[in-house]
Amino acid sequence: MKRPTLLIAVVALVVAAGAAWLLWGGGEAKPTTQQAVSGPYTVQFSADEPRIGGNTFAVDVTGPAPDAVTIAPVMAQMGHAFAPVAAGPAGPGHFRAADVGLPMAGQWEITVSLRGPGGPAQVVFPLLVK
Repeated sequence: MKRPTLLIAVVALVVAAGAAWLLWGGGEAKPTTQQAVSGPYTVQFSADEPRIGGNTFAVDVTGPAPDAVTIAPVMAQMGHAFAPVAAGPAGPGHFRAADVGLPMAGQWEITVSLRGPGGPAQVVFPLLVK
């Protein structure tokens, strides 16, 4: 009778440790760079150290030069969606959005929207905030 209870407790402990490692495992946030294609645009999204609070994101665009780039963070699991933040030009094809607030740790989706001569486009990048 004690063996199944012990086995269940050990399995529960291993599962809890695995979940904690996935959510908080690395301690420090790691830089991330991701790339995707939407229409005539190739979009590269970079975050130096995704964290709770203000973040600075870089967007590099190859293809027709967009007139406007916005970044909109969404945390679908918790129902959080924030107004898009304009990314200002930082050189030809390079854009930066500063002080993008992410109020909690977890999995976020960052929607990068482009408007320009190649037409409108959107790309969604996953971002883990620790």
